[in-house]
Amino acid sequence: MALSSQERPVAPARPTAPPPATAAEPSLGELVGEIGQDLSQLVRDEIELAKAEMKHESAKAGKAFGMLGGAGYAGHVVLLFGSLTVVFALANVMDPAWAALIVTAVWAVVGGALYAKGRERLRTVNLKPEQTVDTLKEDARWARHLTS
Repeated sequence: MALSSQERPVAPARPTAPPPATAAEPSLGELVGEIGQDLSQLVRDEIELAKAEMKHESAKAGKAFGMLGGAGYAGHVVLLFGSLTVVFALANVMDPAWAALIVTAVWAVVGGALYAKGRERLRTVNLKPEQTVDTLKEDARWARHLTS
């Protein structure tokens, strides 16, 4: 079965001759230029790493603050409706002022517990870019050994 011109595989192009190898070593200026480019690329990479770490930790902090805000709002709603219900129920047994004071004390304890939990979660947030610090230390060690 004959292949049409469109179905035939195309022969790969012949490779061109490689450029002639230079026997001379790179000049001092070229070496310094390469080092400068490498260092500048290294700094850019470290900055990008620090940005990524800060973004990740900021997201964790945002979630913790969101939980604290949600706890505050939920506490407020519960405080309003639950307190009214309990005060009216206790007012049938004692003076309404004492009933209101007891309910207020209970909600103060609940609010303290929510605050403590939110604060605990906030302490797990680490805004120091640990990975970036580690790689910078490694880069410094590498640079020291390069000059020795």
